[in-house]
Amino acid sequence: MAKPDKLAKNKISAATQKYLDIAEFRENTVIMQDGSLRSVVLVSSINFALKSEDEQNAIIASYVSFLNNIDFPLQIVIQSRELDIGNYVNTLKQKEKEQTNELLKMQTAEYIQYVDELISLGKIMNKRFYVVVPYSPLSDKHKGFFSSMVEIFKPVSLVKMKKKAFNRRKNELKRRSDNVIAGLASIGIAAAELDTQSLIELFYNIYNPETSDNQKLVDIKQLRVAE
Repeated sequence: MAKPDKLAKNKISAATQKYLDIAEFRENTVIMQDGSLRSVVLVSSINFALKSEDEQNAIIASYVSFLNNIDFPLQIVIQSRELDIGNYVNTLKQKEKEQTNELLKMQTAEYIQYVDELISLGKIMNKRFYVVVPYSPLSDKHKGFFSSMVEIFKPVSLVKMKKKAFNRRKNELKRRSDNVIAGLASIGIAAAELDTQSLIELFYNIYNPETSDNQKLVDIKQLRVAE
């Protein structure tokens, strides 16, 4: 008979998992509870205001062309978090102690004071931009309606077991992601698809904003799953 503590722990885990739409992370993709897939593309930013009028018009025209060339929905996510530069300041203080040149030592101290004053004026925010690319069997125009409905309502456990179905969906998702990356490149925006480790870290930071600052995730290659 299971111990009460163990049963309570299992109930908490089950209750938490019930409210998450994510089933698992696999091969640079996010598998949702309904069997659909997501890829996340990290994109750079451009300072539109500093561009000339001709450059701005070219960017707008490229963006319109990019939107017209995709036949699936996209989600644009902007993540804004306070930038922690404590480690940077500590590194500067260590360099100051090790500096033998008195002039450089003085300049380093003044720079540290400048950074401290800058931080005291307000929070320094770091922004990251993501494009979420989805794929669902219901959106596959090559499949019939009823075959798509059967796939979408299959339990996630079956999706996990069927490698062939996963690979088919992943290939279609990869095609979409590549189209997005190429389209953004035409606008002058660099983009890269997140791998499995980066996806886990992204969602870990989203769901645990305070904990993630002090407790970092280990590399997934170092994890061992008990058989």
